Amino acid sequence: MFYCRDDELRKLNKLYSSDKFECVIIYGRRRVGKTAIINKFCEGKPSIFFSALNASANENLEAFSKAIFQYEHPDIADAPIYPDFDAALDHITRLSEQQRIVLVIDEYPYLASSYSSISSRLQHIIDHHWTKGKLFLILCGSSMSFMENQVLGYESPLYGRRTAQFRIQALSYKDICAFEPSLGSEEQSLIYGITGGIPMYVSLLGVKDNVDDALLSNFFDTSAYLFEEPQNLLKQELREPAMYNSVISAIAGGASKLNEIATKVGIESAVCSKYLSVLTELGIIKKEYPITEKNSKKTIYIIDDCFFRFWYRFVPRNLAAIESGRFAKTYEHAVKPYLHDYMGLVFERMCRDYLLRYAEDLPIPVSEIGQWWGTDSATHKEVQIDIVAAPIEGKEYIIGSCKYRNEMIGTGEYELLKNYANVFGKGDKYHFYIFSKSGFTPSLIQKAEEDGVHLITLSELYGASG
Repeated sequence: MFYCRDDELRKLNKLYSSDKFECVIIYGRRRVGKTAIINKFCEGKPSIFFSALNASANENLEAFSKAIFQYEHPDIADAPIYPDFDAALDHITRLSEQQRIVLVIDEYPYLASSYSSISSRLQHIIDHHWTKGKLFLILCGSSMSFMENQVLGYESPLYGRRTAQFRIQALSYKDICAFEPSLGSEEQSLIYGITGGIPMYVSLLGVKDNVDDALLSNFFDTSAYLFEEPQNLLKQELREPAMYNSVISAIAGGASKLNEIATKVGIESAVCSKYLSVLTELGIIKKEYPITEKNSKKTIYIIDDCFFRFWYRFVPRNLAAIESGRFAKTYEHAVKPYLHDYMGLVFERMCRDYLLRYAEDLPIPVSEIGQWWGTDSATHKEVQIDIVAAPIEGKEYIIGSCKYRNEMIGTGEYELLKNYANVFGKGDKYHFYIFSKSGFTPSLIQKAEEDGVHLITLSELYGASG
């Protein structure tokens, strides 16, 4: 099934209708659904689809030759091999002079790695031939740093040749409801919290009735695809997967500052910084700082990819039970009681997403949104605010609290939030939002009506207009 990519398809089809040369760059992390979008777009269109191999230049030339030959002769298996890539690209030129053709080079970084001059070759043929024809070229890749630096970057031979670019993001918490619309908001939020909105993971998790059964069958089982997925991704993307695994494990274990992570892994801070940089480029971890304090020394690292964070939270500590095949007997004690605690950070992300994408009539135009932490000078205690939305201009801020608990939230949370806003101290006026999984006490509801506080439940997050 194909879900939730209507906007990308609409834009691609609009470009296609130009009937002139287009060079579209599509990139994003693995499993996010790039190829699915391209395949859907190509339906009913004359298309040559070449998925580059992590192999030699000769092997890629052979695969490219077959892709071109099968476009012209779909019923013939044996394809002649072009003498070189120039000859293959020249044939594409002749084909595109006759009609509109989509040429897809998927996993472009693999091709560029095996044949280092391919970007220069493409630059030359685009400038001298393809811009005069009707070719619709798509270059797609999963290596974020390569696509941003070696394809879109200023020093790339292809710089200035693109006509559009799409960075494909994970689905939002509301998007994934399309996979199983009958499920309730709590089940949907758990699915989002486990999969991070990666379409492939949502499908493989396969929640039909309840999340517990789906996890036991499709996650906490050594034969399940999702069980080894984080480790497989590290092996696929990185040269030292064991070291990167140690870095992620250190963060999952509570280390958040550079020196803490380096000490826990047993490496120098400078070396650790390089590993953290790579993991950040892959979108697995995130460098976070208190909003409005980008140059702060309070910088911390968190696991930003929900799927990785869930896996590292629950699999390593339960590995023996999972490998023995007896985890179903301990799941109720080893995982289920901790899901609400795990969902705390996920719920914060959902609430920020709500404010940025779905909320109607926000009291201020928002420039950025994040969290803030600092020390209360009066009590000398650390204060953390779940949500701070900064204005485009002026000094009005949105201050928010997010509670994923099986209990109603009362007036105490509102009073605490007002105190935290005073500690934050950067605004002239604050608009308060309190988000709760399980609703609010009558006293807080009354107080919120009097003071204009926004109270939003989990189910209302899903019911908000998009």
